[in-house]
Amino acid sequence: MAKTVIVVIDGFGVGAMPDAGDLRPGDLAADTCRHVLDHCRTAFGRPLRLPVLGALGLGLVHPHPDLARRTHLPVAAGRAALGYPGADTFAGHQTMMGADFSRVTVARLADHIGEVTDALTTAGHRVERLGGQPLLVVDGTVLVHDNLEADPGINWNASGRLDDLPFDGPHGILAVARTVRAVAPVARVIAVGGHADGPLRDHVRPGDGGTIGLDTPATGFYRNGGLQVRHLGAALDHTRQLPELAVRAGIPVVLVGKAADILECEAATRRPAVATADVLAHTLEAVRAEGDALVVANVQETDLAGHQQDPERYGRLLEQVDAGLAGLLALLADPGDRLIVTGDHGNDPTIGHALHTREYVPVLIHRPGARGVELLPDARSLADIGATAALSLALDPEGLAAGTPLRTGRHAA
Repeated sequence: MAKTVIVVIDGFGVGAMPDAGDLRPGDLAADTCRHVLDHCRTAFGRPLRLPVLGALGLGLVHPHPDLARRTHLPVAAGRAALGYPGADTFAGHQTMMGADFSRVTVARLADHIGEVTDALTTAGHRVERLGGQPLLVVDGTVLVHDNLEADPGINWNASGRLDDLPFDGPHGILAVARTVRAVAPVARVIAVGGHADGPLRDHVRPGDGGTIGLDTPATGFYRNGGLQVRHLGAALDHTRQLPELAVRAGIPVVLVGKAADILECEAATRRPAVATADVLAHTLEAVRAEGDALVVANVQETDLAGHQQDPERYGRLLEQVDAGLAGLLALLADPGDRLIVTGDHGNDPTIGHALHTREYVPVLIHRPGARGVELLPDARSLADIGATAALSLALDPEGLAAGTPLRTGRHAA
């Protein structure tokens, strides 16, 4: 019996990818790990206490004075490029589970306004532009717009006030979003319904990269209660992702934290949570259960700290995660067990904006029973992590839509 556990520290990058500055030139300086470590040493008057991440090889992948440069654990350590456009949690997790995102593009709504208008009109909706801008008003109530809370062109939203129309039903917000999803080339179309402080059009503003959209936090949606959200992802063959591959082989799957919200697998046990303590507790519970298992857990609060541009909170959360990883290491001690610690993108809280940063992410693999410490070559895609996890579960990685198992690089000195 063996278990493979993937812990995704959301927004934990280890340095800018070469194309990180294409959208914002300043993002070429992004380095979530380094900048959080540096800031917290000054703010706390001490280094962050990350002994387990150090022992898993983080300092080998990302040298820093506050990280151990040697370890006696049987680990393989490297880093991965994202393998999908932009820097997005949904796309990151789908890619990591083996999805092929080669047909997903980064695009402003303005670039596809004609075909979106045609699709909505054909579906029987009344469509107009708001003040001639590349933002649509559907049936006088729902705004279809660029998402301003992610990088430009990653996601589009269909937003409406629940006082004006229902979320569900043939004429609701979700129906509009589904029509947009049918023609959208982007990773996600997000249906959002809530109770606003006033007309939504009062909170439309420009975003980065020529986008325009609804300033959702300013509307009052998040504080007025009753918020309803549905993420409509790009068409993917979920049968060729790691959770479904595991289920078909009779291996139980547990999805924890935000992974429970965004990964598809009907047979999976879901443990949604936001608080890091809850995510770690659910993960430990899943590992303690008898038998084989695939556990995928997302630590979301690090990403939230990045969005809040709060490096001190980010650092305290890393220490909390490190303590939780110690418990996982103690449980995952059999030769067939694997603990894989990684990220889905960067979110540098010191970069000067509240958006994700396009960074490499660490790939830290604990391999009980293996000999020595090995350095892995850079993975071309997060999908390679899923393929590697498939091998650890004795599954055929060819069953995934994308990804190549990571091969050993060289032994660490």
